[in-house]
Amino acid sequence: MAQDGVSRRHFFFGSLLAGAVPAAGYGSVPSLRALGYKPFYDKLNVASIGCGGQGGVDLNDAARTENIVALCDVDEARAAANFKKFDKQPKYKDFRVMLEKEGKNIDAVTIGIPDFMHAQVALYCMQHGKHVYCEKPLTRTPYEARILMEAAAKYKVATQMGNQGFSHEANRVAAEIVWSGAIGEVTEAHISTTPGTHPTGLQQPPPEESVPPTLDWQTWLGAASMRPYSAYYTPYNWRGFLDFGTGQIGNWATHTAGPVHTALQLGAPTSVECVSLVGSSKITYPDRGTVRLDFPARGGMGPVKVFYHDGPHATDPDLYHIPGMESETILPPVNNLVDKGRGNAGRGGGGGGRGAGGGRAATGAAPPARPAGAPRQGAGGPGVRVFGEPAGPAQPGILTGNGSVFIGTKGIMATSSRGEGVHLLPAARWAEYVLPPQLLTRSPGHMLDWVRACKGGEASCSDFAISAPYAEWLTLILIAFRVPGKLDWDAKNMRFTNSPEANKYVRPVVQKGWELKV
Repeated sequence: MAQDGVSRRHFFFGSLLAGAVPAAGYGSVPSLRALGYKPFYDKLNVASIGCGGQGGVDLNDAARTENIVALCDVDEARAAANFKKFDKQPKYKDFRVMLEKEGKNIDAVTIGIPDFMHAQVALYCMQHGKHVYCEKPLTRTPYEARILMEAAAKYKVATQMGNQGFSHEANRVAAEIVWSGAIGEVTEAHISTTPGTHPTGLQQPPPEESVPPTLDWQTWLGAASMRPYSAYYTPYNWRGFLDFGTGQIGNWATHTAGPVHTALQLGAPTSVECVSLVGSSKITYPDRGTVRLDFPARGGMGPVKVFYHDGPHATDPDLYHIPGMESETILPPVNNLVDKGRGNAGRGGGGGGRGAGGGRAATGAAPPARPAGAPRQGAGGPGVRVFGEPAGPAQPGILTGNGSVFIGTKGIMATSSRGEGVHLLPAARWAEYVLPPQLLTRSPGHMLDWVRACKGGEASCSDFAISAPYAEWLTLILIAFRVPGKLDWDAKNMRFTNSPEANKYVRPVVQKGWELKV
């Protein structure tokens, strides 16, 4: 078991465990300098693509330790605060123009833009030899995730997906608890997210409006098909639309599923199936639903069922009740490891960044009000959640909110938020539990983890070799929302073996000139 455990851990964290780094960093090796790596004492020249909201958080995280040399955003109003803050750096609306004119002075880029353009922008930057930090979710489709993983390997650049919880102490402790055998063999896991504040269940697109002079709408659309502009899409509601975003999968599940992915060493599932759905739509994601994924045996771990609960409401009849925990608070508080003498290092650039993927807009403010005449979220049916309605208070014994639950043969473990809290159930067991030895090295911070990799250090914890397979199975959930029935997945050939309809959504539909090719 121990030998298998080390082998499995090495699959995800091999670079963190290896420690085979030259004293001065890989940047001290002449051949690696030629690949764009720098010595640790040199600052990276970083360009930011997407400078408002979460993109602005990433920009400022990078600026704590590195040089910012260029900024790019299609929306001058959205980026105004950071355009002013970095007033001496050149500004662009088209990332391709920026790389053409500033490329010789750029080592790395941060990408904080809508989901549907992540793959195109990240691939283009890697093809130009730039290290890439790309916000979560990595991609909108499985094919895009596979392309980015292959590109990172081909172009030999340092990469990181911006799922900050992967760097958190509790995320790593959760994995170490599972690997220690404390809860036995995990046969089932449940992942939950709160209802989002983006639109869901819409039955008609928003009304056309005039494009504001500060926004380049055609460049914003990028690879997507042209459509009339509506203020309802920007700067946040695009997240709920099938053509642009990934709903709560990209907003929160990329975080809450992290401990499950890491601790259970998940690769590719063999099947995915939507088992419940409320508020279906042909243009947005549903109001809520539950999807089951089946993963085969992995190394010394047996098959496991993983359920994703999207926006469960406290009054839903099909809520997941944790066996034997009727009186327990299921999800732990965040940062609860302080009570056991562990710090909270790891999230963000040097301690975390505000707006790292929560249910609200990345600025920390409430999402924009619904424009006059725009359809209202949930309109068209009684009992369907409307825009901004909360999920309801947490109740003992059931799973709601942002977190995950591991059902083992010897116990139950739960994690919360981005993997920022972890405990065993019942609470009495956790109170007396002694944490297992640390097997994984700890992160200096999510942004710094990537910066270190850009300078030739160990690969980052969300390097595309790790985060792309993770993103790949998460995006299968989005397809299950659109196609009913059990869908059998052939990961090697990237196709569903029993559903031509589902195969339509494996690759993105893009405009000419935006095709993805490594």
